[in-house]
Amino acid sequence: MALTTLLSTTSILGFTLIPLLAIGLTIYKYNQEDPESHPFDTEQLLRMYDFIVVGGGSAGAVIASRLSEISNWTVLLLEAGGDETEISDIPLLAGYTQLTDMDWKYQTSPPSSSAYCLAMIGDRCNWPRGKVLGGSSVLNAMVYVRGNRHDYDNWARQGNTGWSYEEVLPYFLKSEDNRNPYLAKTPYHNTGGYLTVQEFPWRSPLSIAFLQAGQELGYENRDVNGANQTGFMLTQATIRRANRCSTAKAFLRPVKNRKNLHIAMKTHVLRVIFNEGRRAIGVEILRHGRHQVIRVRREVILSAGAINTPQLLMLSGIGPKEHLAEFGIPVISDLRVGDNLQDHVGLGGFTFIVDEPISLKRDRFQTVPVIMQYILNQRGPMTNSGVEGIAFVNSRYADNDYPDIQFHFLPSSINSDAEQIRKILALRDSVYNTMYKPLSGAETWSILPLLLRPKSSGWVRLKSRNPLVYPDINPNYFTHREDMDVLVEGIRIAMQVSNTTAFRRFGSRPHTIRMPGCHKYPFDTYDYWECAIRHFTFTIYHPVGTCKMGPRIDPTAVVDPRLRVYGVKGLRVADGSIMPKIVSGNPNAPIIMIGEKASDMVKEDWMRRYRNENRFVRS
Repeated sequence: MALTTLLSTTSILGFTLIPLLAIGLTIYKYNQEDPESHPFDTEQLLRMYDFIVVGGGSAGAVIASRLSEISNWTVLLLEAGGDETEISDIPLLAGYTQLTDMDWKYQTSPPSSSAYCLAMIGDRCNWPRGKVLGGSSVLNAMVYVRGNRHDYDNWARQGNTGWSYEEVLPYFLKSEDNRNPYLAKTPYHNTGGYLTVQEFPWRSPLSIAFLQAGQELGYENRDVNGANQTGFMLTQATIRRANRCSTAKAFLRPVKNRKNLHIAMKTHVLRVIFNEGRRAIGVEILRHGRHQVIRVRREVILSAGAINTPQLLMLSGIGPKEHLAEFGIPVISDLRVGDNLQDHVGLGGFTFIVDEPISLKRDRFQTVPVIMQYILNQRGPMTNSGVEGIAFVNSRYADNDYPDIQFHFLPSSINSDAEQIRKILALRDSVYNTMYKPLSGAETWSILPLLLRPKSSGWVRLKSRNPLVYPDINPNYFTHREDMDVLVEGIRIAMQVSNTTAFRRFGSRPHTIRMPGCHKYPFDTYDYWECAIRHFTFTIYHPVGTCKMGPRIDPTAVVDPRLRVYGVKGLRVADGSIMPKIVSGNPNAPIIMIGEKASDMVKEDWMRRYRNENRFVRS
């Protein structure tokens, strides 16, 4: 392990250097013996490849791996960030990867109309996005949720042929290597895929109380990725042998020796290049401080995510013509790129207090014995991302088999690791000092109630034609009253969770200090919760939809159901930005599915073309 890595780790965790050095050397020895060694950063690139994949994240890593299975196709994967580190491998330290070099460090723009993110500095919510091989699968809480079958059936009903639940389920199964036998034996799961899925090896006693509380409220404990989504469950996660299983680890490390797959890290793609016939013929990149053009023989595939992909398309001349005209960008295809931005949003810092020392606190897990337990035995709290349970519940506005609220259960809260959580949330001092500083040393747990299918949507727009200038991100939360109505219902259900026998035996009760700016409203009224939500607006970073998939007759569609960009040739988009409507759950697994399905579609299209060309030659 490099000394710089050790020093930065020391700064992150606040330990003295000597014990951390011992830990670092142990990690180094462990990684030296790891058969899944990291992929190579190709120094000398070819002038032309058959396929160029932009973005090595949850979809891009999958696509590069799958396309390189065809040995006579050359594939280049371009990633703006570097490689994963030992710290990012540790589940419980997911929050410590944010605001590092592995994070794009995006922020929402201050709201111009509907109020949100008011408890954050500058009224701006942080939106971490992975700038690292593996993308946001390196930064997230590893929750494995596929969404609801109605999500995909609705996509298909909108004209997206091939995207019904029955048609996408095989691609979830293709990736999966589920290591919990009670799930692996069901028709909804699989073993032997690249992506390892299992429960966390360690969890707090509160996680069982969460399941029992669900039963008391009339919800079944069930596989939320199975036949029916409504219910409570211990978190299924993308974890392998107590370590994070990112898409880089799952899909790229096993194939790192393929001669036809090149990976270029710390490489910023500036634009897609088109010829006079509007065919993508390559990309312009910035690497090692030098501009280069890499040509493509067959296709460019954009998998840069719901923020970077629309930015790159607009910089390349694909987007709303009136917006591109503002920056003098010649229009190649006038499409509604950047519209339809959707996200799961809810109330942050929703805290409950218990009397027993059973919560997940920094002073319990950031100790040398706990870390050594993790390194030597792959056990203990470090094997847990902090999201121990999930639930899908129904507000009074929901259909019974189509829940509209998701709970993330955490045996911790803002006070549990106050310094780091305040930093990554950009929480105002006034909010922390009023609400959470009085909880210093307290045992707490929390629920993140999230709105699954928001009616409000936002947009991504350019701020400059300079590719290195971050875009304008406006989520436009809560412009529809129905979104707030559903969320407040979800909060009321969460209050009932604390009031069950399962939690009362630990003395559970809600933290009732009111949010600064909301004191004029009585606690636990609709007006109070609306005010609290508009202040502590919380997202667990699920932006999707900005390059909407739809049939040709849809004027808002950017890509067709085979993910080809309208109005040009040789260019596809395959990431979360293609979702017509956000899925009902964490989007990481669905984006991996999109990568799997996109890979097959690319193979089918080019194999069909090859067969047709040969048939023509023979005739």
